[in-house]
Amino acid sequence: MDEEIPRVELTPAAADLLRRLREAHGPLMFHQSGGCCDGSAPMCYPEGEFRTGGSDVLLAELEVEGVEEPVTFWMSRSQYALWSHTRLIVDVVEGRGSGFSLEAPEGVRFLIRSRLVAP
Repeated sequence: MDEEIPRVELTPAAADLLRRLREAHGPLMFHQSGGCCDGSAPMCYPEGEFRTGGSDVLLAELEVEGVEEPVTFWMSRSQYALWSHTRLIVDVVEGRGSGFSLEAPEGVRFLIRSRLVAP
């Protein structure tokens, strides 16, 4: 039996941070827009704060132990065209993130790592 490979997954450090952010801010979402600078990092927002539309693709509804609802992960359609052959792994590293992403005051930032997947 073939198991479907998840499009997006979380490292344990990312899941820990999401639990803390969920406690402080309520339901959460990610958006990965692409582009340069902070636009190339996944941004974490309160669910619904970032408006998604026809130019975005819902890649995953991430289940996080200890978080009641899934954390949605959106990506701009143009960015998805470039990353569609990869599995995205959301991780956390030390350093200042975007001022718009919820983890910025924590002294860490979310980061995407990727692995190629077979077509």
